[in-house]
Amino acid sequence: MKALFDQVSYRCSKIVTKSYSTSFGLATKMLAPSIRADIYNIYGFVRFADEIVDTFHDYDKEELFNEFQRDLDRALENRISLNPILNSFQHTYHKYQIPYHLVASFMKSMRTDLYKNTYLTETEFKEYIYGSADVVGLMCLKVFVKGNDEKYHELKETAMALGSAFQKVNFLRDLKADYEELNRSYFPNTNFKELDETTKELIVEEIKADFALGYSGIVKLPAEAQFGVYTAYKYYSRLLKKLQNTPPLEIKNVRIRVPNYEKFGLLAQSYVNYKLNLV
Repeated sequence: MKALFDQVSYRCSKIVTKSYSTSFGLATKMLAPSIRADIYNIYGFVRFADEIVDTFHDYDKEELFNEFQRDLDRALENRISLNPILNSFQHTYHKYQIPYHLVASFMKSMRTDLYKNTYLTETEFKEYIYGSADVVGLMCLKVFVKGNDEKYHELKETAMALGSAFQKVNFLRDLKADYEELNRSYFPNTNFKELDETTKELIVEEIKADFALGYSGIVKLPAEAQFGVYTAYKYYSRLLKKLQNTPPLEIKNVRIRVPNYEKFGLLAQSYVNYKLNLV
């Protein structure tokens, strides 16, 4: 039965989300059941593409990525795939009529990671951020507004800003791993070895501006999505604050984290704020 295969596919995407990101998994769990599975489906897809270019060092990454691209295109065209992650994603893609250009932009940025290590200009950086993060926010927004085009276009800019903020926080947190393990440097005009407080503060202020714009959209989201997105916002805001309070030398040597007990504290605080209409 196809329905049973689809159920198994959705479970696979949920397992991928929970296995790779406790914070995103926790935030997704705060979404309404009616849209939760579709966000798992999107995350599973983007996570697998990212894993190919970031972690499969003992294999031919380009060959694997090309195969994943072919399987993705076939899944979207045929509305089925024996890859359960792509099968679940194609379901969400068609259900909410996600524009193909969003998927294509994401895959383009992921492919860039196969050969490009340094971003020297703001234009290059923004193009990469758009494909790797902004479009993921837009895919999720399609689900949050349940395909309502008017609401989608109203919140489009804020969803992109929130995606940018999340990605830039990840870049700042992962400076050490990106530089030492992947030989990558995303922030333009930033030398990892010479990262100082002034440069770090400029990055932090840029992220804060993205967060401010992103938050203005969170308050306008449908009830089914608002609490989950707000939870993710609170987590990444806390992580940014920890990074801001961490000396550059420590950021270059240690991966800054938000401990699980803090995550659950943030969840409780977010729930209180949400219930008291303080969001």
